[in-house]
Amino acid sequence: MKPLQALAMVRAGLGLEDELLALACASHSGEPFHVDGARKILAGAGLDESALRCPEDLPLDRDARLQVLREGGAPGRIYMNCSGKHSAMLATCVANGWPVEGYLHPAHPLQRAIRATVEDLTGERVAATGVDGCGAPLFFVSMAGIVRAFRRFPLAPPGSPERRIADAMRAFPEWTSGTTRAEAVLMRALPGLMVKAGAEAFDAFAHSDGRAGAVKIVDGGDRARVPVTVAALRAAGFDAPELAGLATAPLFGGGEPVGEVRVRPA
Repeated sequence: MKPLQALAMVRAGLGLEDELLALACASHSGEPFHVDGARKILAGAGLDESALRCPEDLPLDRDARLQVLREGGAPGRIYMNCSGKHSAMLATCVANGWPVEGYLHPAHPLQRAIRATVEDLTGERVAATGVDGCGAPLFFVSMAGIVRAFRRFPLAPPGSPERRIADAMRAFPEWTSGTTRAEAVLMRALPGLMVKAGAEAFDAFAHSDGRAGAVKIVDGGDRARVPVTVAALRAAGFDAPELAGLATAPLFGGGEPVGEVRVRPA
């Protein structure tokens, strides 16, 4: 949902550019440049990380997490993988004169704007509202609706809010995920592709030529997500040497590889 949420913010006047706009769309790994970027977004709005209302966490990236611990750090909201989005949400509130308190409540002007954008891009009415792991409202729509929404980003005219988001994600894929993450590898390997991973083993993608799709692992287990996404991309006609390294997922026992997750041909 993050690109859709970011689009609502850009439509509402969020003035981020380039890598910081990509970070607003990110489920990031908490690497130092992600953390610095979130702080820069907050500082530009006259805020600091005390305004964030995402949960405290440690970075997803192993090296970044160890660095925080070695330096005597502790879990913090700024390290949480959604802190870029939350920082952008707060900056959008400041830009519009909306209260920063309660910015996650579904009735807040920001969240009403996001809901309207979700319905606009998906062509569906929101079926239900839940709560994301980061505390933000989740607006439930179908997988087909998500594919319709994603397809609109790279197909939008240059300079439009939708295209600005697609261009930022594709130009700075490490900012939307992490330096070692599959999403960054895929976007670097397949020029024109916009791809975003979501919670509960969800991926969505769209290309500048109009091809688009989504993958959801029903039980929410993440280990098959990337191999299935690679299979879906190949079924849609995409390929590159880098995809071979993502087509399976290793399984370990005692620290040694003992098997792998692979997609069986239909």
